[in-house]
Amino acid sequence: MSYQDALWQGPAGLLPPVFDAFCDFEGLPRECTAWPLSEPHSGSGTQACLRDVQHSLRTAAAHGHWHWPERPVVFVSDPHADAEGFLRSLVAAGTIRRSGPGPRDFALTAFGQHARIVVGGDCLDKGPSNLDMLDALAALFSSGADVHLLAGNHDLRFMLAVQALTGPRCPLTEHLFVRMGRKIVPLLREVWDRFPAIDLMADLPDETGCRARIFPGPEWEAQFPARAGAHLSPRAIDKELTRLQKKQAQFDNEVAKAGMTMRMVLAAALTCRSVFLAPDGPFAWFYARMDVIQQYGSLLFVHAGLDDAMCALVAEGGTGAVNARFRAEARQDPFAFYFGPVANLVRTKYRDTDKHLSRTGVQRLHAKGIKMVVQGHVNNHRGQRLLTKHGLLHLEGDVTLDRASRLLEGLPGIGAGATLIHPSGDIIGLSADYPTAKHFHPERPSWDEAAA
Repeated sequence: MSYQDALWQGPAGLLPPVFDAFCDFEGLPRECTAWPLSEPHSGSGTQACLRDVQHSLRTAAAHGHWHWPERPVVFVSDPHADAEGFLRSLVAAGTIRRSGPGPRDFALTAFGQHARIVVGGDCLDKGPSNLDMLDALAALFSSGADVHLLAGNHDLRFMLAVQALTGPRCPLTEHLFVRMGRKIVPLLREVWDRFPAIDLMADLPDETGCRARIFPGPEWEAQFPARAGAHLSPRAIDKELTRLQKKQAQFDNEVAKAGMTMRMVLAAALTCRSVFLAPDGPFAWFYARMDVIQQYGSLLFVHAGLDDAMCALVAEGGTGAVNARFRAEARQDPFAFYFGPVANLVRTKYRDTDKHLSRTGVQRLHAKGIKMVVQGHVNNHRGQRLLTKHGLLHLEGDVTLDRASRLLEGLPGIGAGATLIHPSGDIIGLSADYPTAKHFHPERPSWDEAAA
């Protein structure tokens, strides 16, 4: 395979060559322009926010120069069970060349062999096939690519829902499967179809008994507030109680839509425990390979964001300490974990109800040479965005890949896009939903400083 075989190659090596004979890439950008930080689709949309970016860059620079990864980093996030969107994004980033339409039909390009690929979380939910998405991801790992998988909130919700239903029953966790499970019903159906659980069915209760196992018991509403008080504020507890009433009806609707009974749901959940969470399960690798944070040079990669507690842990022990805590807590108490500071890394949108990120936390990161967060979680319609959050520079890399979200939000077809970070410090935001690739270099700004 040579560069002459490519469909096209971008300027000055910033856009790697693209190889694909199975998709229409007419909408994929073929040239780079300066990142339009003052536009709402690419930044925060105001001159004040542009000044905030400049201030963040100056503050970070006071702690020394930027340090860049020794190899290119390709960030693809939030594929949401759409293997086609995921594979198109890898093609658009120049990392793979497809040989057929299936989720495993591809090989690494020379650039793909050299690059580090970070999958930013939320591989599950929404899209046409969770298992096809996992098959594509497994093939990427098997290809020899240097792949780093981050946890997303949807990925963890599935794991915690299965743990809650199939583990010991208690007031803190007995509602979690229904509370988190509506969006995973399609995955339960896929698991039922691929891993038939007929033998399990013989040992399960009748439909009424299975429903009682899946839904919280009659005493739950009275018992939950006292047990949850150590983890949630009174306002958050009330919200959880109110939310569950709505979720129960939604869960019933999703189960009916999937053509399942409660006995099938329970059998599929038990199968998921052995398939995903048992050490020898066929998809055990998915959670075994998962981290919650990575650092390359001055960049911190995480699904959603940070709070002061995690900034302090990163500053004291590095990302290794955070990932070790993630692994230690994720399989223990599902409720305490999901509402605690580690899971906040995959859940936060910096709302008042989220764990807080203050100036002190940002200063700790800057003092450790961390100058920018690369994240998923917040989906955008016209490619990536660069903006500050609580004084810390963030790059939002979720470009809405899955076709279910795109249909719901008025975007055409299947998404494709990736963020490329070069050892030179050049950052490229690539999306089929924006006419040019966005180019940003924090030490050689090309955006309009005079406009600020």
